[in-house]
Amino acid sequence: MNFVRSVFIILFLFLGVYTHAQEVLYSPYENFDLKGGDFSVVGYTGGRYYTYRSSPQGYFLDAYNDNMEKEATVLLDFFPSKIYQTKFIAYTDKIIVLYQAVESNKVVQYAALLDATGRLKARPIQLDNVKTGILGPTKTYFSSAISEDKKLIVIFSAKDKGKTFTLDAKFINDSLAILHRTHATYSADNDIAHGEPMVGNDGNMYIPVYTDVGGKSYSDQVWLLTLPQSANKFNDHALNLDNIYAGNLYMKVDNANKRVYAGGFYADKKNGSYSGVLYAWYDIGSETFQNKRAIPFDSDMMSAAGHGHRRPFDEYQVKQLIVKNDGGFVLIAESSFITLRSSYAPGFGYYSYYYGPYMNTTVREYHFDDIMALSYDSNGNREWNALVPKEQYSQEDGGLFSSYALLNTGGTLGFLFNDFDSYHSRIQLATLDAQGKVNTHSFSPEGNDNPDWLPRSGKQVTGRAMMIPCLHKKQICFAKIVF
Repeated sequence: MNFVRSVFIILFLFLGVYTHAQEVLYSPYENFDLKGGDFSVVGYTGGRYYTYRSSPQGYFLDAYNDNMEKEATVLLDFFPSKIYQTKFIAYTDKIIVLYQAVESNKVVQYAALLDATGRLKARPIQLDNVKTGILGPTKTYFSSAISEDKKLIVIFSAKDKGKTFTLDAKFINDSLAILHRTHATYSADNDIAHGEPMVGNDGNMYIPVYTDVGGKSYSDQVWLLTLPQSANKFNDHALNLDNIYAGNLYMKVDNANKRVYAGGFYADKKNGSYSGVLYAWYDIGSETFQNKRAIPFDSDMMSAAGHGHRRPFDEYQVKQLIVKNDGGFVLIAESSFITLRSSYAPGFGYYSYYYGPYMNTTVREYHFDDIMALSYDSNGNREWNALVPKEQYSQEDGGLFSSYALLNTGGTLGFLFNDFDSYHSRIQLATLDAQGKVNTHSFSPEGNDNPDWLPRSGKQVTGRAMMIPCLHKKQICFAKIVF
């Protein structure tokens, strides 16, 4: 899900231009073991494309030219011996790396500043640390939120405990200067949970919180907590639900219009199925929610989403909310769920050999199915709904090969994904135009011995280029797609 929560794309849907992949270039292979290594697309800096990989031999940045020919490999020798998590932020002339290290019985959060060639500019700074249990690190201890202009980074630890939400955070700028430290709490009248914290270009943090009811954990109360950069106390702003129950609510900061948009589903009953789409926006200036809409599903949408199922939207998770220039919005959701199977009666997934799930007594099975896009105008009237059919099944991999990459070419909305069953897999590219028409075609790049693509781990690195990690046995490479 962190891949899915880090990529938000504002798309101009009304240009109506159909684009297709024009070029795919592969980097050379590097030795890599998925079970013991890590990887990520860093981005485009100083005229080069950067990627990250780790192995027992060390931690490396690889730099490539426009043809994906390797120009340099930088050893990140300042990394401690055991890295827990990494996150890279690419700028035009530098790279910031946030990394967590396991040191003795602690997880330590660091930040380091690299120049355009990937070289360390100054000694890394330690931002926080926490003790782990006797079994070592077992969860996410520190997270980060980055403003859209990338001038502000917040490193935080957020905890829900009963009726209380607690945030410990450090605000740093893009030179790694610590601007402010904060400790803030918020208490509700029932058990509380929080959504993904966000930080705006204005320096404020925005955090959705809610209280759950019923067996499906729908929300009967929703607030947006705001925390100014220099403050130590939350301001709370309630989204009035008017006797409906919110589910899978997703929020996004719109810096240009000084708003925070909220979109998701709602149910009429606390244990019922989803009834429709919930939409509102929070005005930062007036500090109020406005233009709330509870828009029921109609029969056409139910039929398109469900393939005949009585409760077609219950497995859908909201992934993106795209705000259009006219004040309308496109909500994108994906059907996904997890099942458990005894290893004595195993299924078989196309990518199962990467993880060898049959050594476990029970096997977690990951299902990622259709993508639904719903378009509404500024008055909350549905303009169209579109379905991108897919069926993805894998085991014990967290859905690493599943889900999709969302592409923004400046004119169309595109979904790049693996379409696979137990025996075959192919790369599909589905494009969506301004009228909701879907055009899907197979995407068959040649070269590099037909590796296995990981679209959900990809990243758009320039206006018309995206990089996707690819695996082939115990090797890794990266594909650059130019649109």
